[in-house]
Amino acid sequence: MKRVTAKWLKEPTLQSVFGIVAAAGGEARVVGGALRNTLLRVAVGDIDLATTLAPREIVKAFRTAGHPVYPTGIAHGTVTVSIHQNTYEITTLRQDIETDGRRAVVQFTDDWREDALRRDFTMNALYCDAAGKIYDYTNGYEDILRSRITFVGTPSVRIKEDYLRILRYFRFLSVFKQLKPDKAGLAACIKSKKNLRTLSAERIAREMFKLLQGENAVSVLRLMAKNGVLQNVVAHTDDFRTLSRLPQDAILRGYVLSKDPQGLREAWRLSNAQAKRIDDLLQHGAPSPTLRLSEQRRILYGMGLQAWRDSVLVARAKSRAPLTDGAWKRMLSLPSRWTMPTFPVSGRDLLDLGFTPGPDLGIRLKDLEQHWVASDFKPAKADLLERLKGDLNG
Repeated sequence: MKRVTAKWLKEPTLQSVFGIVAAAGGEARVVGGALRNTLLRVAVGDIDLATTLAPREIVKAFRTAGHPVYPTGIAHGTVTVSIHQNTYEITTLRQDIETDGRRAVVQFTDDWREDALRRDFTMNALYCDAAGKIYDYTNGYEDILRSRITFVGTPSVRIKEDYLRILRYFRFLSVFKQLKPDKAGLAACIKSKKNLRTLSAERIAREMFKLLQGENAVSVLRLMAKNGVLQNVVAHTDDFRTLSRLPQDAILRGYVLSKDPQGLREAWRLSNAQAKRIDDLLQHGAPSPTLRLSEQRRILYGMGLQAWRDSVLVARAKSRAPLTDGAWKRMLSLPSRWTMPTFPVSGRDLLDLGFTPGPDLGIRLKDLEQHWVASDFKPAKADLLERLKGDLNG
């Protein structure tokens, strides 16, 4: 009998979920990510469950037990329950009765095998009960032992149900470095690659961000580019050398990968903070270790910490220097070695000196700050104000 032993399975709150469902006349099993990751020996994140109970029965059972319930995806059978600050997604067993490559119409069932057969990959179609017994309807356990990512059933059929599965296939190869593609699955992804263009920007962005953060991202991007898959997601460069020298940061990798980094704001629905990182990389020149320390400090002050780090990392990746180069390391560590000063003069100080409120006040303050920066941040507040007095008297 195949069985899993894991610390998360023994958590009292999770065991409470099993118990509440059983008391309501149903059965619950952990499904997908937590079990898959445990067998792959990688970190476990969220713990999701499947159940024979209908969504309304789940809601009733947990509210009766005194636990909050949130209908996060109730149309597709998913509710989220909270027990002592631990949350679990619980989804009713289902089967797809209609698909169009982007969404599915589902019908609830109490058949575990039917639920397994509608899933994307065999490794995601594994279940375990409260005691850790594994239920495997698609040979997913064997595929995990062989480090093989395999579609459930016929790959082309699975892909046609939801074209996002193409990106999920490559994302899994990126995130789980030990996995190897199977020929049939890879061929089906390549054959259907143009259908990626029918997907929404939000869905593509979610998968690409996860893919770009993967340990094996660069080799997977090469594979996608070689087979014409990547061009259906983003107009891309082939600067894989630079990509391979960057940290596992989706924004930095996306910036180097894209031929039009600024266009990523709309194409991938970037947040304002993410878009700002792209804008800063485009706006500021690439810093270099050849700059004097005082010049580096001035640039860091002007850029800010995040933009400095991003610019240095990209510039180092594009350079011919080894990643272990001491000069580049010193640049990256500059913010930890130098406390960025705060400009000591404010608009109130200028008003107190007798300057008139208005746009000119801001201009004078900015000019004074530039003088302070150009002087390597050395002039004290009193010296700066004395300089202003001269301008005022003149």
